Amino acid sequence: MELNIGWLYPNLMSTYGDRGNVICIQRRCQWRHLNVNILPLDQEADISNFEKFDLVVGGGAQDRQQEIVMRDLQGKKAEIIKEKLHSGTPGVFTCGSPQLLGKYYEPALGERIEGLGILDLVTKHPGQNVPRCIGNVAFELVGNPLADDIKKMMGGESPVVVGFENHGGRTYLGDVSPLGKVLSGYGNNGEDGFEGAFYQSAIATYAHGPLLPKNPFLADWLIVKAIEHKYQETITLTPIDDTLAHQGRKAILKRLGIKK
Repeated sequence: MELNIGWLYPNLMSTYGDRGNVICIQRRCQWRHLNVNILPLDQEADISNFEKFDLVVGGGAQDRQQEIVMRDLQGKKAEIIKEKLHSGTPGVFTCGSPQLLGKYYEPALGERIEGLGILDLVTKHPGQNVPRCIGNVAFELVGNPLADDIKKMMGGESPVVVGFENHGGRTYLGDVSPLGKVLSGYGNNGEDGFEGAFYQSAIATYAHGPLLPKNPFLADWLIVKAIEHKYQETITLTPIDDTLAHQGRKAILKRLGIKK
């Protein structure tokens, strides 16, 4: 079996170490003897790369770089991504990239930037003098079927995700499921207690640092969904020893005062 991982604008949207998500998926596939190709999806990419990906990864960027991306991601590129995500192709979008999927982003300075409109959410920056949302974040998954799938993978344990958030924009959800319920940190806006968004097989979250090495069960879920969607068959992945990752998660949760 072979998977093509589409990497959204790797030179512009890897500000916060989120290339680690691409590496994590790649390695966890290779350890299971699955072939992996990394396809850069950026200004110079051939449109065929957008058509080939089986799983898509997007990271974070500063406002200027994000504006460049959102203005480039139009036309045929946007149509392909919309069609794929609507049809169930999995993806993980961290930090700034979820704003690409929403209706629009209003930066602290400059004009509103239109998003792809895949998710019913908007993001607004409250102003340069308003403190950013920074720190460790932990949240319990509530978006389904993701939450139920992960719970089964973890032997019935309620899944808690850990990460690091650093964002000035505040995201507000419309008719779309939140990804998780905040246990510690700010989440989407520091007001409603929700973090991220979940749609079909797409994960959108402010948690980075990067996300998947800290929460390898999410990486495995994405791999399973990508294979099942591409090959139309049910699979079970060979287990990997994630002791160190689990110990790291427990240490963060203990530091945050969360008993799990």
